[in-house]
Amino acid sequence: MYLFFFALLFVLFQYMNQKTIFESQEKTINTLTQKMQKARDSVDILNNELADSNYFSLLKNDNAMSYLEQYNLDPEKVKQLITNKIYDQNGQEGGNPLIEFKGDRGPMRINKIKFLNHRWIQADFSDGQRWGEVIIEYFFDENNELDIYPIKTVLYPL
Repeated sequence: MYLFFFALLFVLFQYMNQKTIFESQEKTINTLTQKMQKARDSVDILNNELADSNYFSLLKNDNAMSYLEQYNLDPEKVKQLITNKIYDQNGQEGGNPLIEFKGDRGPMRINKIKFLNHRWIQADFSDGQRWGEVIIEYFFDENNELDIYPIKTVLYPL
């Protein structure tokens, strides 16, 4: 009889213990599932924002890429060629000639560029104290010679 009660108590103890462990694991799984769903939602939001941000981009714009490919120009090579040419002009005396403003603390230099499409670039420039932006137009002539010139420049107030 004692053995029966002992076995019954042991089984009851095991049942309660396993039930507690199961509930704890279930709670942990639910918490992790909710965190994972939040992370997935955040990734989806960031992917949508990135897609919106890349809407104005040379390499993500199908029409711009088709335009360049129509003239047998590789968009990646065009981007690299133009980027190098713009940054190389930073080394000229007096600053980059694409910037119409003269710097107070030295020459104005282009720091960062963003290709908007097959025609325009937005660039950020500064002299270390003053900052501005310039819209640059570029195109290739009949001989596939690159022509770059500024369209509009803005200098931010101090």
